[in-house]
Amino acid sequence: MFSFDYFLHATQGTILVDNSPGQVVHFITDSRKLFNPKDSVFIAINGERHDGHDYLDILYKNGVRKFIVEKESRIPKYLLNDCSILLVTDAISALQKIAAAQRKQYNYPVIGITGSNGKTIIKEWLGQLLGKAFKIVKSPKSYNSQLGVPLSILQMGQQHNLGIFEAGISTTGEMVRLQEVIDPTIGIFTNLGSAHDEGFRDRTEKAREKWRLFHESSTVIYCADHVQVVQTKPEHIYGFTWGLDKKADVRIQSMDKHGNYTKISLFYNEQSMVFQVPFSDEASLENVMHCISALLLLGRSTFEIIEALSRLTVVEMRLALKKGINNCYLIDDSYNNDLGGLQVAIDFLKNQPGKKRSIIISDILQSGLEEAELCGQLNDIIAKNNIDSMIGIGEVLQRNSTLFSIKSDFFFSTDQFLDNVKSERFQHETILIKGARTFGFERITNALSEKMHRTVLEINLDALIHNLNYYRSKIHDRVKLMIMVKAAAYGNGSNEIASLLQFNHVDYLAVAYADEGVELRKYGIELPIMVMNVAYESFDNILKYNLEPEVYCLSQLEQLIAFSLKEEKLIKIHIKIDSGMHRLGFEEMHIEKLVSFLKENPLIQVASIYSHLAGADEERHNSFSKTQVEQFLNMAEQIEKRLHIKALKHILNSAGILRFPEHQLDMVRLGIGLYGFEANQFDQQELEPVSTLKTVISQIKNIKRGETIGYGRKGLANKDTQIATIAIGYADGFSRAFSNGKIALLVRGKRAPVIGNVCMDMSMLDVTGLDVQEGDEVVVFGEKPTIKELADAIGTIPYEILTSISSRVTRVFYTN
Repeated sequence: MFSFDYFLHATQGTILVDNSPGQVVHFITDSRKLFNPKDSVFIAINGERHDGHDYLDILYKNGVRKFIVEKESRIPKYLLNDCSILLVTDAISALQKIAAAQRKQYNYPVIGITGSNGKTIIKEWLGQLLGKAFKIVKSPKSYNSQLGVPLSILQMGQQHNLGIFEAGISTTGEMVRLQEVIDPTIGIFTNLGSAHDEGFRDRTEKAREKWRLFHESSTVIYCADHVQVVQTKPEHIYGFTWGLDKKADVRIQSMDKHGNYTKISLFYNEQSMVFQVPFSDEASLENVMHCISALLLLGRSTFEIIEALSRLTVVEMRLALKKGINNCYLIDDSYNNDLGGLQVAIDFLKNQPGKKRSIIISDILQSGLEEAELCGQLNDIIAKNNIDSMIGIGEVLQRNSTLFSIKSDFFFSTDQFLDNVKSERFQHETILIKGARTFGFERITNALSEKMHRTVLEINLDALIHNLNYYRSKIHDRVKLMIMVKAAAYGNGSNEIASLLQFNHVDYLAVAYADEGVELRKYGIELPIMVMNVAYESFDNILKYNLEPEVYCLSQLEQLIAFSLKEEKLIKIHIKIDSGMHRLGFEEMHIEKLVSFLKENPLIQVASIYSHLAGADEERHNSFSKTQVEQFLNMAEQIEKRLHIKALKHILNSAGILRFPEHQLDMVRLGIGLYGFEANQFDQQELEPVSTLKTVISQIKNIKRGETIGYGRKGLANKDTQIATIAIGYADGFSRAFSNGKIALLVRGKRAPVIGNVCMDMSMLDVTGLDVQEGDEVVVFGEKPTIKELADAIGTIPYEILTSISSRVTRVFYTN
């Protein structure tokens, strides 16, 4: 717990008022993640794309009475009456100083991890490997940023005796700040790769910046074979090395791979030792060598290390949202359970609107807390986050069942739960499945999951938010943002994406048909929704579900007016102007009659007037696009002037936002750009791919030279060939145009061309020489190959590739 005096001494800020006594338990940096206002302090960060001061009023109304701010002028006057407010120069810096003061209170070892890759994996594996010997506090998920690191450090307490924290940087000057916060006694420098190269002059500068984390560390673990890491190490830092280098402290004698496991022979401290690990890929072996070296440095015996490695499991790096049985959704976090990670998972759960929220949770292991205190904290987190019911699994939770105030059931083990709970119990709810690895909660996830097609479209919600924020950074102040979620959000899944957009405060959503809007309303979406293609038959749903129709012709308007008069209900509309697209919309000749109809019928209210650019994604159409804007503005102003109204005006789509920033008007419409494709292509590098389509190898066959493959015998083996049949076909949206080598998919990091004709439910790849196995993952599109590569190969556009993906393909939404 923290006091305002503690904040004052740590930050050297200025207390403006101190009218809210009491201790601070929770630090809030995101207004949407508030769950215990009485014990929270909100830190108003003035960021590049968001300003926390915009939410002071909302947080006050929700019960927060303690604030750390940067801008005194932005504080609502009434906050001065009953709040405590600390004014600082830089809110993130202030949070780091508070965390640094917290770090100084504890003398137990702290391991700091940095490098280009592997930080989170190593941190989580060390947690698994040392969990029996230490009471560990560590970063939740990938909390390694300027903001994430201090939030991680603030978890440190007397009940722990080892800290493990990761640190990531993107440019110079950042690591010095993180070093002061973490102050690691032991360091791990994982490796040096291309990540964030753009923030440094060269790799040497990047390496030296990363080494700054270990300025005061007693020992740093690193690979003796990484030349740039070795060459940039400061002389005063003592290294503990591993590698093939004969001078390494832990010398690798051999690595013998056997399928999915590897036998590692090492020489350390005049002794030979052999360890077996359940991995064979190079990245995992490098990560596990850092972990083994750390255990040796900490004095763990060979026997202890062998025993710990036998329990080592794959770390699931993300929270995944999956379709469940009985109209449920599952949030799969079934591999790790601690208090810090629990709050992250619950924040994700709270994003999901409209449904009952439940949690299935295991005992929290190695927390360092007494059982009663641990269960009390767990109850506080669950109860104050408005979770409707809980199922607890494990001896500790069952023993302390009376400490839980919400509707709860308890089971001794996962087996007991699976044997006694019927699937019919779960109906129309979102269920967080959160368990320590030893409880095997993946069996619960499997039992409650909708039967899955082996082809999966993975949607990276972090990438989607990155793209959203990128476009927001390009939009002028006070310009509203409408997001297109028609066609199932361009094939990605409209309900789940709309939910995330609502959580991130966009202004409007747009769908093609009323039934899409109805589905969103039933899912719990409350944002205004424009419907672009409205027929008379859908008017009832337009009214019932508070949808806002696009109106594009006089006959449609007449029908809508008659309906509103009959129902005696107000209907908001969006007037579509045809400025040159010549698809739908009013032309100038219609304006007089349009205005006359609207003047006579006050139950029809104009929410916006808009048009659509026909060629915003090509420079050669710039002149035509500007003519469209001029024509649209002329017509829109006529309508506004004659009706004596001020409506929202919008004409720019994703491409137009970047190409014509001077014409953003009152609102812009973001479509394909949100999903990672920049139609102009001059800012493509700023966006992240949102969707990855994956399937698996069902069978492998060896085909003799001269034999044919597939329908029509279109595939011909020009030599002895190995083919892999994969679980995707044109019924899944994998176009038949991809047949016969038009594209190559990614298998084990290498390209495998399609051979023969694409079938309805499956296709074949030429995998000759690729050393693949049945069950291996196949990437259809993602980072490589890209959607654009596939589209270009068959002469179409990325929109078609995305929206063609069948509804039978399972969508999995995840956040890291």
